[in-house]
Amino acid sequence: MASSAGILPTHTAPSSTSSKPPPNTDPRRRRCLCVCLLVTLAVLLALAITLLVLFLTVLKVRNPTTRLVSTRLAGVAPRLTFPTTSVQLNVTLLLTVAVHNPNPASFAYDTGGHTDLTYRGAHVGDAEIDPGLIPSKGDSEVKLALTVQADRLAADLAQLVADVASGSVAMEASTRIPGRVTILGIFKRHAVAYSDCSFVFGVAEMAVRSQQCHDRTKL
Repeated sequence: MASSAGILPTHTAPSSTSSKPPPNTDPRRRRCLCVCLLVTLAVLLALAITLLVLFLTVLKVRNPTTRLVSTRLAGVAPRLTFPTTSVQLNVTLLLTVAVHNPNPASFAYDTGGHTDLTYRGAHVGDAEIDPGLIPSKGDSEVKLALTVQADRLAADLAQLVADVASGSVAMEASTRIPGRVTILGIFKRHAVAYSDCSFVFGVAEMAVRSQQCHDRTKL
């Protein structure tokens, strides 16, 4: 019978797997991170609201309004053309247009401003607008010399004679003024001001009797 004395006892070795260190659960650090995140989100939200308010109020470009103040005759220039002999008559009118700028920024316009005059759908005259500046929330007067080509009016001479005999002539003036708006001395935005005016010119008083204008601005 074999003796059990020669059998050595066996021992189970402890597991050698190492456990991961517990995560940092310091409540003070977590609270600090949450506060920083909330403050950052609040600052970004306030900045977004401020920019939105600026674009809806200060930075929003509003339409300048125009009003035809006066019209007076400046000169008459007859012209003889060849080889087909014909006499043409150009009439120059001096127009004074009042412009109101409702924006909290100045509106500066360079060369390129133009006005077209039409009579019963026919283009009968035009004028160039000199550069200028309209102050913020202010008014300015634009003066322009508009040349009316009387030979083009002669295309509907019978109607023109009838209008003159009635004492009033209805016309339309379309104005385009390209420029730029400078806001707070920093933001510069290019804009084009348009104005379409229908007016009645009184023959007896040689002045504008009534008018109606539609203004708009394109950025």
